[in-house]
Amino acid sequence: MTEIFFVVIGAGVFLCMLRMILGPTASDRAVALDTLSTVTTALLVVLSYFFKRNIYLDVALVYAVLTFVGSVAIARFLERGI
Repeated sequence: MTEIFFVVIGAGVFLCMLRMILGPTASDRAVALDTLSTVTTALLVVLSYFFKRNIYLDVALVYAVLTFVGSVAIARFLERGI
């Protein structure tokens, strides 16, 4: 069952990376990066379940908060510049 999760998450990572490389605008690349961070957070949660380690849930929570702050910073930069 967890192998299916890893395949789906791997496909999500691949598609996000593809959009980051081929994205026609900076906004598309920023959205792809935000989506990639969400997929990575889901990967950490699945790894926590797979290895039965609760510390990965804490890492996923901290990672999600930091990527949210980073996404807000990128959005402000794209809107106004430096």
